[in-house]
Amino acid sequence: MPTRHAVSVSLGSSKRDKKVKVRFGDTDVIIERIGTDGDVEAAKRLYRELDGKVDAFGMGGVDLYIRVGDKEYPLRAAHKLIEGVHKTPVVDGRGLKHTLERRVFELAAPNLREKNLHFKRAFMPLALDRVGLAHAVNEVADEIIFGDFMVGLGIPMPIRGLKAYERWLHLLMPIVSYFPLSMLFYGSGGSEGEPKFEKYWERADLIAGDFMFMKKYMPPHMLEGKFIITNTTTAENLEFIRSHGVRVLITTTPRYDGRSFGTNMMEAALTAYAGKGRRLTYDEINSLIDELNFRPTVHYFD
Repeated sequence: MPTRHAVSVSLGSSKRDKKVKVRFGDTDVIIERIGTDGDVEAAKRLYRELDGKVDAFGMGGVDLYIRVGDKEYPLRAAHKLIEGVHKTPVVDGRGLKHTLERRVFELAAPNLREKNLHFKRAFMPLALDRVGLAHAVNEVADEIIFGDFMVGLGIPMPIRGLKAYERWLHLLMPIVSYFPLSMLFYGSGGSEGEPKFEKYWERADLIAGDFMFMKKYMPPHMLEGKFIITNTTTAENLEFIRSHGVRVLITTTPRYDGRSFGTNMMEAALTAYAGKGRRLTYDEINSLIDELNFRPTVHYFD
């Protein structure tokens, strides 16, 4: 029985490290997350040391590319992290963000009590790296508000509607592409909350995006009865969400040993399982999602 090994090298906190073995078909895949606490040189060193020794890398904490429509914009600072990698394929999670997350409501449907989900207002505090999820949310909400300028940059300018949001991305990504890592990585150390632009959180009945980013900027007292779609949650994170009155939580990736891993980690796991020695295409990932019954996890807290 073959065993494969996928490693996510993350710029995030080492406190969130985890290593488990999962079974995909007839193959065991070791999935391992290693955080470097924001140490860029440590991340580069890990990539070099493990290159050729593991079957796939996930890049955690920052993306290699941002995809908007059919165009992909490189984040050049992220590419510098893997300059020393020559053998092991590196994925950043965008494959799952534009397949699994794009299909999140379809794939979660068997475990949802509601047959026809509908929301009046959705809020995505940061959607830059989750445009696939934004498309999924747009299909079930009357209104979607993007907080990238507000929450991410402190500029009081909500972006209303997916079309307007994508126009802004096409305009700004040629500039963002050159941002240093210090502007692209927002950390995952569990720092004290800094609630921002509270009325947008309060008025939304659906909130979607990266959990650590949301946890830092959400007003916890305004989560009562809300529906949240996120990723990368530990058992401690689940308790935080439950204790603040959230009604429903969907984590876009499956849970293993009490933990949902990031899209980069799980895309690396699928890449290792496939054994092609390269990044998988979107069609290949969608096929594996169906073949392996790879599904989001749904939690009801009421």
